Formats: sequence, C-alpha cells, structure tokens
Amino acid sequence: MRQDSCEYEYVLDDRFFAGIDAPEIHKGNLKVLLSVKKSIGAFLLEFHVEGTVTAVCDRCLDDLELPVETDNALKVKLGAEFAETDDFITIPEEEGHINVAWLIYEFVALSLPMKKVHAPGECNEKMMGVLNEHSCTSSPEADEENPEAETDSDENRDIDPRWSELKKILNNN
Repeated sequence: MRQDSCEYEYVLDDRFFAGIDAPEIHKGNLKVLLSVKKSIGAFLLEFHVEGTVTAVCDRCLDDLELPVETDNALKVKLGAEFAETDDFITIPEEEGHINVAWLIYEFVALSLPMKKVHAPGECNEKMMGVLNEHSCTSSPEADEENPEAETDSDENRDIDPRWSELKKILNNN
C-alpha cells in the first residue's frame, strides 16, 4: 500500500441505522470498504458497499429485505468553511476530518429501487385484503347518484369497437 492512500473497513448493523435515525432504512447488515487516496489539493474517497438492508414494503407495509451493492466516489478538499458542490465537498481546515456515516447512508438509500415491494404472493395477506377492499375503479356512491351520466357521455363519443368489447368484459365483473 502506498503512503498516500488508506483503506478502511466498516461493518454496519441495526445499531448504525437506529443511530442515523432516517426513515427509508431501519435495519441492515452491510460491509463497507472505504479507500482514501490523497491527490493534489484533494482526497478521493471511494466507497464499496454490499450486504442487505430492511425497508418497508410500499404495498403491504411489512419489512422487506433488499440486497445492496453499490460503488460511489467523492472528492473532499480542505477550505475555509463547509461547502458542497456537485464535484467536491469542502470541509474547514481546522476540523480536518469528515464524518462519512450520513454519506454511506445516502449511497445505500439511493441504490435501492424506487418502488420497494415483495415478490408476487409474498405480501402480507391481511393487508392486501384491506387494500383490495378499499381499491376500486369507480365509486359506488357516484354510480348511485347519477347512473346515466357515464353512459350518456360514452354514447356521444366514437369508440373503437375493440375498446367497447373490453368495456363489456369489465362491466360484467
């Protein structure tokens, strides 16, 4: 190993996520390899994170274990005061250190899919029953108040016959 670089290894568990107190992820088991390389006027931080985290399923609200594997890089330089740009994070010279905990959390959170859901058939059945009970394509109250409103507007428009056949199937269910 050259003298102008250092490597660090962290193991992040449930205590890390409890301490970070962020809503997206509340449990996990991650291994983080951090390489810090000194270059002219800056430090290059390269993160490799892998493991699993536990988040909430967007569909049934039960815990969902998700795999994580991400590589990220960040440039840090010393300056007069703290500043953050797209290219650099500047930390005050008198501090001389940076806490990477929140950065690691953000890298992990950004590596997760936008929609976090269980595989088909693995969601909480009770919650799915409640969700299906309260989901509908049209409200029964609106149909009772004005039953002919929808049919009048449909008759006035030219409808592709294929859609008409599909609509018949929908109305029969």
